[in-house]
Amino acid sequence: MNSPTAGHTGRQPQLAAATLAALGIVFGDIGTSPLYAFRACFSGEHGAPIDPANLVGAASLIVWSLILVVSVKYLFIILRLDNRGEGGILALSALIRSGARRLGGKDPKSVLYLGLAGAALIYADGMLTPAISVLSAVEGLSVSAPVVAGWILPICVAILVLLFTIQRHGTGKVGVLFGPVVLLWFFTLGALGIRAVIQQPVVLQGLSPHAGLMFLIHEWHHAFPLLASVFLAVTGGEALYADLGHFGIKPIRVAWFTVVFPGLALNYLGQAALLTGDPTAITNPFFLLAPEVLRLPLTILATGAAIIASQALISGAYSLTTQAIQLGCLPRVRIRYTSQHSAGQVYVPAVNHLLAVACIILVLTFRSSSALEGAYGIAIALTMTITSLLFYSAAITVWGWSKGRALLVTLLFLAVDGAFLAANTHKIMEGGWLPLVVGSAIYFIMLTWIWGRARLYARLSRESLPVQALLDDIERGSIHRVSGTAVYMSGRDDTVPTALLHNLKHNQVLHEKVILLHVHTLDQPYSDPSDSAFHTDLGGGLHRVRLSFGFAETPDVPEALKTRLPEAVRFSPGKATYILGRETYGVGVNASLLDRLRLVLFAAMARNASPATAYFRLPPGRVVELGAQITL
Repeated sequence: MNSPTAGHTGRQPQLAAATLAALGIVFGDIGTSPLYAFRACFSGEHGAPIDPANLVGAASLIVWSLILVVSVKYLFIILRLDNRGEGGILALSALIRSGARRLGGKDPKSVLYLGLAGAALIYADGMLTPAISVLSAVEGLSVSAPVVAGWILPICVAILVLLFTIQRHGTGKVGVLFGPVVLLWFFTLGALGIRAVIQQPVVLQGLSPHAGLMFLIHEWHHAFPLLASVFLAVTGGEALYADLGHFGIKPIRVAWFTVVFPGLALNYLGQAALLTGDPTAITNPFFLLAPEVLRLPLTILATGAAIIASQALISGAYSLTTQAIQLGCLPRVRIRYTSQHSAGQVYVPAVNHLLAVACIILVLTFRSSSALEGAYGIAIALTMTITSLLFYSAAITVWGWSKGRALLVTLLFLAVDGAFLAANTHKIMEGGWLPLVVGSAIYFIMLTWIWGRARLYARLSRESLPVQALLDDIERGSIHRVSGTAVYMSGRDDTVPTALLHNLKHNQVLHEKVILLHVHTLDQPYSDPSDSAFHTDLGGGLHRVRLSFGFAETPDVPEALKTRLPEAVRFSPGKATYILGRETYGVGVNASLLDRLRLVLFAAMARNASPATAYFRLPPGRVVELGAQITL
């Protein structure tokens, strides 16, 4: 019999390993904020004057923002809203919609649209984070090795090219290195901060919220720019929620309170202490915290941390794309699964290439992390505000809170998020327009795809044939049958698939066994194995099958047909013929100008979408596609 002590010690190594891994993936983004966040409070035309009281006040604002936004909002409250272990704004939207339907209410489409808006903004943030993180890290060369300062931009571009090139190998092969490097990074942050705080212990007053409040009151004419700069220190908070499914709540909480938050708080206090003694260090207070002999190693370590921070956002963009495709919000694209053990490790070449080009253009256009600070922040501020708005619905539909209780907590969230969002609006003309334009374009693409699919569904429904009509024709013997099994895939399970009608029209034959297959995506990340397949024997050799997959699962149709169907109707999926429809779209003469534009975009996306053969993992040699021209 195992003693309680033995069981406890058995769990400790697992928690330690998960915590170390969480450090490497979850906290890379927020961990690189000390490279630029504190400096931003006192640099530029809107920077506050550098004096001891202001320095302590800025440190206080940052520390308490980390406490309120990250510790309270995300770690204690939002992370509890997991969709069967999965987190992130799309998972939250799906959770709310599922909860609303379970309570007998209508499907709240507005929740989906809010979630999609947040997802689009995360893409924009994923474009900016690698650029500003790598730039701010490599800029340390201007302090540690001035002789190569002129090579900062080429070095940044080379690092970004290397970063995006290795993505095809998957994060699993290098992930074991992430945790130790980030652990060393946070210990270094703390050590550098302690060294400076010992020389100027007065900055410990920054641990009081009073110092931050007085700073805002005293520098009221700088309040908005100051809050926008302070927000740079918490921009990685949303990543905590998005990466929830990888590690769970406990490792993330343990890593934050034992390593991440102490390291960050000490470093921000240390930068305040350094500037208290030497205001000229504002040029790069982070790297000037270190003794001269350690600045070059610190630059190398900071670059490694920046690459890891970028990796987390890039991997998040892949996962987000996979979820959006499964939920029907984006067209299918080629997805590669880079791990045999973790379904969450995916590589999306199209997203990788677009992000790579965008990051390199940003580096070459803005040329410094200070210039990029204007563009950085507003997208994630909007995303955090959207998360707070979604929390209201989640608290009611998922937790069963009263409307008054949910509203009170939501208003407390929005008081902080709204202040940061309002503060970031002044950045719109300084570069903040860029992520808003990118996010709006992605949002429009998502909405167009949803709208086009709905329009196509309505058109096909009007021309569809009830299954009973086909059964009547079979019973009359008017359809010639041939041996074998045919699987017809359809977007709905109550009518005859269009591909089957075209097959009858052109070939005038029907296989002995016909599977009318509908693949359904659930509002949860993983399906219940006991309830993931629905089968009905319609008679006449026809079978209606519905396969359900979670939005985080791989829709492997042949494997599901092989393992999920009842024994009596199982067949060899590798020997069946899969008959699919492949439509081309035309624009109706009565369509408005806006509809014409949207239909052209929808048709272009559909034309360039990854074929269903690869997405559903159908055997390529067993697939037949029948084309059709459809006017929308």
